[in-house]
Amino acid sequence: MEPEILKCKELLLQGKILLYPTDTVWGIGCDATNEEAVKRIYAIKQRQESKSMIILLDAADRLPLYVKKIPLIAWDLITNTYRPTTYIYPAAQNLPNSLIHVDGTIAIRIVDNTFCKKLIKALDRPLVSTSANRSGDPTPVTFSEISQDIIDQVDYVVPQEYAESIEYKPSRVVKFIDDYNFTIIRE
Repeated sequence: MEPEILKCKELLLQGKILLYPTDTVWGIGCDATNEEAVKRIYAIKQRQESKSMIILLDAADRLPLYVKKIPLIAWDLITNTYRPTTYIYPAAQNLPNSLIHVDGTIAIRIVDNTFCKKLIKALDRPLVSTSANRSGDPTPVTFSEISQDIIDQVDYVVPQEYAESIEYKPSRVVKFIDDYNFTIIRE
């Protein structure tokens, strides 16, 4: 796995776009701190920039780098989450404006997929993660359902052997309202 991690890291540092397995569905991704790469993903997906994308982190202790104020309840929820869950945090920081929602929030998931965790750790930056489909099209639940058009537009496809998910569905999405309250956006 290490040679593949190093190869992907180098590609991401060059601003390249990957098609890669996550702990949910296959994702189109890039270095989340590279504004030009982020814009390319919006173009590939034909997605409006007003619709922000999820970023992946390898560990919760990295949240303060990208969120100005973490709600108190977040720590309990993160440590007791039993399935892939994306949390929407208030007041994003240190990320391109195109990833930050107009209200200042950012969607972040602490990933559980071994390949993703190792890649994020090696890159030392978050990854963009958005489903491998055009905006508005159904989310592909397996690699074989990803359109050839999407595959042709990314710079590199990570080998399927690194996929670990058995659920193959998008993550649950939870939005923090304040320090003690949240709402479930997507179950």
